[in-house]
Amino acid sequence: MIGWLRLVFGLAVAIVVTPPLILWQMLAMRFGWNEKPAPRLWHRIVLRLLGIRVHVHGDLARERPLLIAANHVSWSDIVVLSSIADVHFIAKSEMATWPVFGLLARCQRSVFVEREQRRKSGAQANEIGSRIAKGDPMVLFAEGTTGDGNQILPFKSTLFGAAKVALSNGGGERVFIQPVAIAYTRLHGMPMGRQHRVHAAWIGDSVLAPHIGALLREGAMDVEVHFGAPVEFTSDSRRKEVAAAAENEVRRMLSAALSNPDPSRRKR
Repeated sequence: MIGWLRLVFGLAVAIVVTPPLILWQMLAMRFGWNEKPAPRLWHRIVLRLLGIRVHVHGDLARERPLLIAANHVSWSDIVVLSSIADVHFIAKSEMATWPVFGLLARCQRSVFVEREQRRKSGAQANEIGSRIAKGDPMVLFAEGTTGDGNQILPFKSTLFGAAKVALSNGGGERVFIQPVAIAYTRLHGMPMGRQHRVHAAWIGDSVLAPHIGALLREGAMDVEVHFGAPVEFTSDSRRKEVAAAAENEVRRMLSAALSNPDPSRRKR
């Protein structure tokens, strides 16, 4: 019963707060106002409704241009990262057509890519590189899909080529690539085991709405975000080597977080 009350209350609050914040953001984008407050406020409200406690280790790098290479467990990763940093996302193209969520992604000035269309990878890297060169910190979920939260899938190196594009687009002599690990660690204060961590995961082609409903009903989940040291990408760097180095660091941070999770209390 309590779970269903949480679901109804959460949906009601989301319905009330989302339209005015979308309008605020659209006006900000149209008239050149500060675009940062609305997305961060919306994501923090959603985190409260979901009952997700965020534990942050480290900080978003201050250096620019910046590409963030993160693992990907669920749609909630976007909410978590956006609640703590003013970032933009590299999202799959079909998301642009989703009701509500597509509009939200556009309001956050996401770049939509078709990962399976290799012939388009150059143009997509160019768009991302241009945004990085302009100073926008872009989040790349480098696995190319979502995992189960227990391990890291191999990083795909193609879109790391955006760093080289940024160099040629006036981004300076180096681009910074920051590895970030997202770890879902506790449910109702108890450490998650491998079998329980799939509660947070939204894998493959699973239907989104039931997963959102399950998180709203359950609540009380802890997630850790670990910001690694940024790596310099220069004209001499090889994207596959940089992608492999970022993958190894994210894997290390994820393993450490899962084996020794923070106590269940809100750090920020």
